[in-house]
Amino acid sequence: MNKFLDAVGLALSSIWANKLRSFMMVLGNVVAVTSIIAVVALIQGMNGYVADSIVSEVGVGTFQVARVGVITNEEEEEEARRKNPDVSLVDLRAVKGIGGNIDAVMAQSNSQANVTFRNETIENVGIRGVSADYDQFGGYEAERGRTISRIEIQRSRPLAYLGVETSDKLFKGRNPVDQTIMVNGVHFRVAGVNEKKGSMFGNSQDDFVLIPLGAFQKMFGSRRSFEITVKPINPSLVPEAMEEARVALRTSRKLRPRDKDNFGIVTSDTFMELWKNFSQGAFAVLIGLVSLSLVVGGIVIMNIMLMVVSERTREIGLRKALGARRRDIVWQVLTESTTLSVVGGMVGTLLGFIVAWLVAYFSPIPAKIELWAVIMGISITAIVGLFFGLYPAIRASKLDPIEALRRE
Repeated sequence: MNKFLDAVGLALSSIWANKLRSFMMVLGNVVAVTSIIAVVALIQGMNGYVADSIVSEVGVGTFQVARVGVITNEEEEEEARRKNPDVSLVDLRAVKGIGGNIDAVMAQSNSQANVTFRNETIENVGIRGVSADYDQFGGYEAERGRTISRIEIQRSRPLAYLGVETSDKLFKGRNPVDQTIMVNGVHFRVAGVNEKKGSMFGNSQDDFVLIPLGAFQKMFGSRRSFEITVKPINPSLVPEAMEEARVALRTSRKLRPRDKDNFGIVTSDTFMELWKNFSQGAFAVLIGLVSLSLVVGGIVIMNIMLMVVSERTREIGLRKALGARRRDIVWQVLTESTTLSVVGGMVGTLLGFIVAWLVAYFSPIPAKIELWAVIMGISITAIVGLFFGLYPAIRASKLDPIEALRRE
C-alpha cells in the first residue's frame, strides 16, 4: 500500500512539476470523458423530457389516426403525403363504430390565423378545431374561466379557449374571460385560459386558440384533414383497438387485401421507439468519437512515458542496483501512467458537469448526471493508463542497472 501511495505521490509531483507536459498527456482523456459525461447527461435528461412531452401531446393508453404515420424515410413520407387521402368525417364515423372497446374518440384539425383583441393583433397563432370528446384526453385544465363544454362544441358555439401565452400577448395581464376576440375576422367569446404547459422541443405549447370543430370548418373549410385520437376503455386494449380501427378504416376506404394502408396509426410508444433509436444512434457515434480520443490520448501517454523513462534512467538503474525487482519498476511506471490518466478523467468529469449544466441552463434541454457514466468515464481512463503505460513500464524494467548508471 505504501509503495502504491508513494507512486501516486510521485505521479502527482510530476504533474505539478511538468504542467505543460502533463496537460498534453491527459488532454485526450479530458476530451473523451467530458464528451461521455456531457452527452450521457443530456441524453438521459432528454429521455425524461421526451417521454413527458410525448405523453402530454399524445397521451398514455391512446392512439392516433392521421393521414401519414411516423415515416423516417423522406421519400416515402413525400409519397405517402401525395397518395394518402385526407382523414375525414367518414373515417371518424368508421372509428367510432368499432365497438365496445372505445371510451372516447376526438377529431382535431389545425391551422394558423391572425387573432385580434381591440388594437392588439397576433399573427400566425395555432388554431385548433376539436370535437366534443376533447376534454377526455387530458392537457386542458383551465387556469382562468372554464373549458368549452361538450354541448357547446356539438352546437359549434362561437367560444374560444386560449393558451396562456396567447392570452398574455393579447390581454397584457387583463382578465380575458368573457372578452370578445376575432379569429380571421370571426368573433369568438373567450371561455377560459389553459394552465401553462411549457415548451416541447423548443416549440411553445401555450400559444393556441381552441374552438369547436364546426366553427373551425366554417372558417377554414370542411375538407381539411383531421387527426383522430382514440382512447380505449383500458390501456391494455390499445393493440386490439388499433387493429379494429385499422380494419374499420380499410373497409371504409374500400382497400383490397393486398393494398397498403393509406393512413397512419401511431401511439406514444411509436414516438418513444423513434426517440430510442435516435438516442442509441447518437450514443454509438459518441462511442466512436470517444474511442478515437482515447486511442490518441493513450498514444500520447505512451510516448511521453517513454520520454519520462529515458529522463529517469539513472534513477531506475540506482533502484535496481539497490535491490528493486523488475515488477517493482513495472508497478511504479504503471501507477504513474494510470494516475496521470485518471487525473485527466477527473478533470473531464468536472468539465462534463459544467458543459451539461450550461446547455441545460441556456436551452430547454434538461440534463441528468448519471453515476454510472462517471464511473465508466474514470474507469476507462484508468484502463487506458494501464494499457498504454505497459510498454514503457516493461521497457524500464528491462534496463541494465550498470548501463543505466553510466548514462549522463
